[in-house]
Amino acid sequence: MGGSDGAGQVGSAAVLEDLARVLVERQRPAVVLSGAGISVSSDIPAFRGSGGLWARYDPMEYATIGAFRADPDKVWTMLWELDAILEAAAPNAAHLAIVELQRLGAVSAVVTQNIDGLHQEAGSDDVVELHGSRQRLVCLRCDRITRRRDVAEVAERGAVPRCDACGAALKPDAVFFGEALPVDAMRRAEALVREADEVLVVGTAGEVEPAASLPYLAADHGARLWEINPDPSLPTARWIVRGAEDVLPELVDRLRS
Repeated sequence: MGGSDGAGQVGSAAVLEDLARVLVERQRPAVVLSGAGISVSSDIPAFRGSGGLWARYDPMEYATIGAFRADPDKVWTMLWELDAILEAAAPNAAHLAIVELQRLGAVSAVVTQNIDGLHQEAGSDDVVELHGSRQRLVCLRCDRITRRRDVAEVAERGAVPRCDACGAALKPDAVFFGEALPVDAMRRAEALVREADEVLVVGTAGEVEPAASLPYLAADHGARLWEINPDPSLPTARWIVRGAEDVLPELVDRLRS
């Protein structure tokens, strides 16, 4: 279909109208790339910024794989706080709208950098988790995977969860700084954007590689990029400069009308 025209400047309402028309006339469903911004309305603060977790916990001290291996007790002080935030969160209107877009056949898959699991909780299927999931814990000694809910039932909050098999400290099965992204997830994400005609980039600042390269990979293979973000960052995208929790339900309404 050709690359993006970078015409976000025409105004968000016009771009949303164009996006709805394109999705109605689609030949293939779109792919959604989501980041932390989509979950802000679920009371999950972004990691970066003045209210972010990294404002209080230096990521080089608390979020690298080296830091975890060196002092899991210290790192788990931050992880338990994050766990409480994620446990209290619920899907918002944007997550629910994506479910409807999938049901309408307008969206095929969701590629997310988030570990909160809210896309699945909302009801989305075919969700590719680039940075892993909070719902699993992994033992770095014996590679045993444990479901988070099994650990939560027996572990004292604040203590380091331990592997039933070998007793080593368990780590969330999420990507820490210094770790590679899951190979299968990255390959699937790359395949999805290469084959897409339309890619909706929702709530991501595009600062973390290699996920940040996915929109450009999509554009290189002819996809049009549509960025839904209060602070758009992709120069090659058409912009809808509002929050996803407002835009995506309106997009669903336009597709139904």
